[in-house]
Amino acid sequence: MDIRLRLARNIRTLRQEKGWSQEDYADRADIHRTYVSDIERGRRNPTITVLEKLAVPFGVTASRLLD
Repeated sequence: MDIRLRLARNIRTLRQEKGWSQEDYADRADIHRTYVSDIERGRRNPTITVLEKLAVPFGVTASRLLD
């Protein structure tokens, strides 16, 4: 599976488990909602810095998002 699609699936799953909307999650990660939407659709290739910002609200490591 393409790594962007793996990231998208993992973020969407974790976000839904928390019961957060994309907007809630984006606010917690300090990332624009449309960027989060693009990541969840596999249309963005975030930097390592953004990957870390995506992981923090979930309390997981950046590498967990890529498993």
